[in-house]
Amino acid sequence: MSNGNIVLITGGTGSFGNTVAKSLLAREDIQEVRILSRDEAKQDQMRHDLNSDRLRFYLGDVRDYLSVERAMRSVDYVFHAAALKQVPSGEFFPMEAVRTNTLGSDNVIRAADNAGVSSVVCLSTDKAVYPVNAMGMSKALMEKIAGAFGLNNQSSDTIVSCVRYGNVMYSRGSVIPLFIQQLKAGKNLTVTNPEMTRFMMSLQDSVSLVRYAFHNAQQGDLFIRKAKSCTIGNLAQAVINLFESDAKIDIIGSRHAEKVSEALASREELSRAEDHKEYFRIPADSRELNYELYYEQGDRTRHFFQDYDSHTVERMSVAETEELLLTLPEVRFELQQAGLAPLERKAS
Repeated sequence: MSNGNIVLITGGTGSFGNTVAKSLLAREDIQEVRILSRDEAKQDQMRHDLNSDRLRFYLGDVRDYLSVERAMRSVDYVFHAAALKQVPSGEFFPMEAVRTNTLGSDNVIRAADNAGVSSVVCLSTDKAVYPVNAMGMSKALMEKIAGAFGLNNQSSDTIVSCVRYGNVMYSRGSVIPLFIQQLKAGKNLTVTNPEMTRFMMSLQDSVSLVRYAFHNAQQGDLFIRKAKSCTIGNLAQAVINLFESDAKIDIIGSRHAEKVSEALASREELSRAEDHKEYFRIPADSRELNYELYYEQGDRTRHFFQDYDSHTVERMSVAETEELLLTLPEVRFELQQAGLAPLERKAS
């Protein structure tokens, strides 16, 4: 990014948006950070918390193209984080997930192209890989829309890319704050399936992934940050250990449309991926729209690869999960509030 840039964050009042906004406002080369969201209460809270004259708030919804267009004027870069993320609510109201995650994303991309935005990075999820629920399916379609943009608009100066990540620890609605809340209330921890595995990523890791995409993306690219996984049982036990609690783990059973494991990349994607040390870059399928290539010729360069799945990558032990949790400012704060001195515990 060069001096005087204007950055728009859709869904910017969420955990990711707050973290990105703080990071951007700490930089002198950013002229303005815009937040587009539909929650005026969260906007007001964020306005008071960050207290910056370079922060601007736009009330609107990505479902409404005109509100997106209004916020997009003169913008240089877009972080597209607006989404419906809860799996159960998506199962009850799948069209709501489609309207926000799929159609809303199309609105953001079209408005960015019309406004001459330099780069748009769309935030996706591991649930978009082999999706079994409406939330994952709507995000998978978002990825397809982002990838198809370049194929259909080759003269556009707007670079559209995606990043895909797993569970962002301590983000709003995630399981770690729930576990801590249950412990503080003197309750046992409720776990759907202790053998369930998930990729774990901090908010700072997710921000780094988006920055990497901005600096390196070509049209239609998908970026994935490599990560270790852990079982939900180990995660719960790590929280219990850190808080020196005698709470037990109550198994309540898997929720509807919930996977036992998640994949960050499919074997088909990995067969054409580039290894960028901490990241995978998966380029867009840039073959021309010639149906003979699909039906008669195929692609001899494709080989079999294993999925990048939370069940098959390196898993963290309970002790390793504790160390990762101690890197989270929110967990350290809660431990300090409980008089458990996390700095000393980590050094011991």
